[in-house]
Parts: sequence; structure tokens; C-alpha cells
Amino acid sequence: MSVLKALMVAVSVAERKRDEARQVLQNAQAACQAAQGQLSQLEGYAKEIQERWGVKEGASLKPEVMYHHHQFMGRLGHAAGLQSGVVADHLQRIEAASRQLLAAELRLASLRKVLEARRKEIELQQARRDQKQTDERAAIKYHSNAIGLSGQEG
Repeated sequence: MSVLKALMVAVSVAERKRDEARQVLQNAQAACQAAQGQLSQLEGYAKEIQERWGVKEGASLKPEVMYHHHQFMGRLGHAAGLQSGVVADHLQRIEAASRQLLAAELRLASLRKVLEARRKEIELQQARRDQKQTDERAAIKYHSNAIGLSGQEG
């Protein structure tokens, strides 16, 4: 029975590790969604600024204004590029967390199979012991009856 208890403890630990891995994956997915949302905001803002910037016919713009607009759009583009890198990092974390979760689930499944096989083996051994005891009792009873019958004949 101590082997069975040890396996049950191992299954419990494996379940905890699987739950932790699942939580890590969920956290990574949430962080990725947040980063993707920030990227979308930056891209939307850049598009909105570019659409508002549309130069009207006949309008003249000072070179300083055009320079500052160009600089601002460059910075927005740079920020969006950095945020794309952040999203890519989060996607890699999601992949790693998914692999860890899969490994934890496989470990848990294998431990559960071993535990179930061990339980069945113990049940089979107990059934064999019970059957042996029943057979021995029946043999003793038969032998007692046979001796009793032979003693009554004489």
C-alpha cells in the first residue's frame, strides 16, 4: 500500500505542476493580448494622424512643420516596431508555456496510468488471496465432512 500512497502523492504533485503550467500559459496569453492591444493602438493612432495630416490643395506648409510631422511619424513607427518585438517575445513565451503545459499533462497522464495499473494489480492480488482462502476453507470443510462420514460408517 505504501507504493500506492507514493504514487498518489506523485499524482498530486503532478496535478499541482500542471495547474501551475496552465496558469503560466494563461498569464502569457493575457500579457500577449495586452501587448497586441497596445500595438493596435499605436498603429491606429499613426493611421489617424496620417489621415488628419492630409495636405489640402493649395495649402502651404512651413518646412519646420513638415520636419516635425516627419519626426513624429518616425517616432511612432519606431514605437510600433518595438511593440511588435514585444508581441513576438510574448508569442515565444506562449509557445514555451504551451510546451511546458503539454509535458506536465503527459507526465500526469502517465502517472495516473501507473497508479491505475498498480491499483488493479493490488485488487487482483487481493482477489487471488480471497479465492485461495475460500478454496482452503472449502477443502478443510470437505475433509472434515469426509472424516466425519467415514467415522460414522464404522
